[in-house]
Amino acid sequence: MAKHDDPKLTASEKAKVTVLVARMCKRSVAGEDVDRSDLERRVDQILDGAREREERTAQK
Repeated sequence: MAKHDDPKLTASEKAKVTVLVARMCKRSVAGEDVDRSDLERRVDQILDGAREREERTAQK
């Protein structure tokens, strides 16, 4: 399930993603017409931030 280009997440990032995924699951139970794009965007932002952090630490 994890891609090889996924960054390592801190404990805080893992917790945030877990909460967001749980909220996405809850919304999907409500119906297929429920919009989850805001939560997906927030997960993407967390992953992007983690990738940037890894790049910064790799350059040092």
